[in-house]
Amino acid sequence: MVRQGLKLILADHFPRAAFGEARNAHETLQRVLKEKWDAVVLDITMPGRNGLEVLREVRRLRPKLPVLILSMHPEDQFAVRVLKSGAAGYLTKESAGEELAGAIKKVLAGDAT
Repeated sequence: MVRQGLKLILADHFPRAAFGEARNAHETLQRVLKEKWDAVVLDITMPGRNGLEVLREVRRLRPKLPVLILSMHPEDQFAVRVLKSGAAGYLTKESAGEELAGAIKKVLAGDAT
């Protein structure tokens, strides 16, 4: 349900974009290897492995692929650690859809959020 909601929000802001999704860490890493995504939105809490581990693996596999972390955890718990691990930005799930779209536009332009 959360992934569907994210896709709907992003489709409003990026009408020509194609979206993919993954159910768990393993599927995420396989799709990162096979597909030419422009950006990835990861959660910290994922089935299989946590998002920080997946982030580090994405950085190793595709170092230039921007990764935005979207999490239920407050910024003070994870934001610094996530950014030091190579994420392009960190948003909480309480952020509005406009903030998410703006953050994605920034990371696609090469800016950290």
